[in-house]
Amino acid sequence: MENSENNTGNKAKVCDKTKEQIITPSLFKVLMHNDDYTTMEFVVEVLRDVFRKPATEAEKIMLTIHFQGIGNCGTFPYAIAETKADQARLKARKSGFPLRCTLEEA
Repeated sequence: MENSENNTGNKAKVCDKTKEQIITPSLFKVLMHNDDYTTMEFVVEVLRDVFRKPATEAEKIMLTIHFQGIGNCGTFPYAIAETKADQARLKARKSGFPLRCTLEEA
C-alpha cells in the first residue's frame, strides 16, 4: 500500500493488488493398447525407457495391458503426453512392432 496526497491535502490510501491466476495445463493419460504381435518384454522395455517406470510397475502395467486390453502409462500435460506416445510408437516401429498408444484427457 502506498500513501499519497490528493488535491485537498488529505492522505488517501491506494491499494495496488494484482491477482495472479495460475492456470494448470490440462492433463492427458497415455494409454497403451494390446495387440497380438508386440511382445510383453518389449512393452516392459518401452515402459521403462520412455515412461521411466521401475521394473515392478512396468510389469504390472504390461499385465494390465495384456489382460484388460489397455493400460495407463502415465498422466502428463498434453505436449509431454504426445511426445512420450510418439517416442513409444517410434521405438516400436524401429523394432517391427505395431504398438499403439493413444491420449485421453484425464
